[in-house]
Amino acid sequence: MTIQEMKEKKKEIGYTYSQIAELSGVPLGTVQKIFNGSTSSPRYDTLRALEKVFQLSFDEPKKPTDMIREASAPYFVKKQGDYTLEDYYAIPDDIRVELIDGVIYDMSAPTSVHQLLTGFLFTQFMNHVMKEKGSCLPIVSPIDVQLDCDDRTMLQPDVVIVCDRKKVVHRCVYGAPDFVLEILSPSSRKKDSIIKLNKYMNAGVREYWVVDPEKRLVLVYDFEHNNFPIIYGFDSQIPVRIWEEKLVLDFREASDHIQFLYEDR
Repeated sequence: MTIQEMKEKKKEIGYTYSQIAELSGVPLGTVQKIFNGSTSSPRYDTLRALEKVFQLSFDEPKKPTDMIREASAPYFVKKQGDYTLEDYYAIPDDIRVELIDGVIYDMSAPTSVHQLLTGFLFTQFMNHVMKEKGSCLPIVSPIDVQLDCDDRTMLQPDVVIVCDRKKVVHRCVYGAPDFVLEILSPSSRKKDSIIKLNKYMNAGVREYWVVDPEKRLVLVYDFEHNNFPIIYGFDSQIPVRIWEEKLVLDFREASDHIQFLYEDR
């Protein structure tokens, strides 16, 4: 049984990492690293021990009492500020959160406007890289970004551009991306505009865009040249400064892309 197959069985059965560790005899930390991708080549005997857990669950009929869902586990029991990556990785995959300086922030489901803008802008970045045969990597959410390379912060920006490919590892982006784009929603406005703004600036992000669909504004923070914020409307031509303005986005196209969602208001 492959690791991916075990991940699928884990979701189907609802085992927690602690349950898998207890049933297999594999240390909890090792179980977490294997299932979140931190360990790419586990030992053979470790894999066999894990495989037996899922093979047993496959062969035996499941009873109602066996269907212990991870969502019922007490994940958020620590004091805010005390959480670490161990806690972050213990949260089920279908519950999206961010970890910032030991504080867990829930991430609500994105809106249609959010997703349409994210996809449109990511496509513009990717098309530019492909056309110019560039080395930078645009990446769209969900992607973990271990911004400070510590165990107290893990973010999921909407779009990042990473020009140092060594920072892109199997499980996450390890370190500060060159460019970050966040699209505001009512629930994320304070976090994206204040908390994450300061995190990105202090971590060494070169350029940060905050897109506000409600106010039809784009705030550009050019940290590299200490020029911020530059405020644009959705009718503006906005240059990408990490690429020396070789890419200029016509935000009227982005606005037209989502306009139909505002017409029925």
